[in-house]
Amino acid sequence: MKLNPKNYEEYWSRGWTVVEGVFPAKATDEIIEVATAVCIEELKEPDQSSYLADRTEDGQASPRKIAKPFLKHPKLRAFAVNRNLRSLIAQLVEKPPLLVGDQVFMKPPQIGSAKPYHQDNAYFLCHPDDDVITAWIALDDVDEENGCLRYINGSHRGGIVPHIPVPGEPHNKAPAEKDIDLTRQASACVKKGGVVFHHGTTLHTSHRNRSKRWRRAYATHWVSADTTSERDTIKNGYFNAESALYEEVLTASKTA
Repeated sequence: MKLNPKNYEEYWSRGWTVVEGVFPAKATDEIIEVATAVCIEELKEPDQSSYLADRTEDGQASPRKIAKPFLKHPKLRAFAVNRNLRSLIAQLVEKPPLLVGDQVFMKPPQIGSAKPYHQDNAYFLCHPDDDVITAWIALDDVDEENGCLRYINGSHRGGIVPHIPVPGEPHNKAPAEKDIDLTRQASACVKKGGVVFHHGTTLHTSHRNRSKRWRRAYATHWVSADTTSERDTIKNGYFNAESALYEEVLTASKTA
């Protein structure tokens, strides 16, 4: 899939860009079906923390997130390493991409929780920053009403800013308010099957889903072969920790 030069310019000037039509509706519908089945099973587990589930006012749990979906179903693996997706990433960062991690975000209707402003690379601590990219695949039409991503344009140029734990939310960290210039905030609305690509240090958030629609997305995180990390991000990346499985999926994607 050929990248539009406009998307390249947007990515490097503001830190993010939207490419529509990367995945057909049939493919996204299949992933929704698989992800929903995985969520149903995981919600049977004793851990019903706010990391895995959002709750209605009467305490009913609804799926919030799947951690490491790549490891949980072959269809999720194949979707994550889609050839078109990898080609677009390679054109954006000008290096072959390696999948380091992923999540599926469900954000259920009316109760899907907000995610505070943060930088992905504040969690990953990878270097160089320019080799870290997230491809956020929309599984539904996404707009401001159901919780689209919102970015601080140009924030990728400032490197990683300090993040502190969010009280009462052990899985969240966020920068101080002084480090978030809301005058440069922009919304990334995207159609089902489209992808929002953002730089590893671009500040981004998503608000609560106040609509009656789902806002599901598959987020994949990528680095290059040159990337190092202060943490175990690279060591535990799929291309390392699950190298045999990863190569098997890549090989299958070449003939699919």
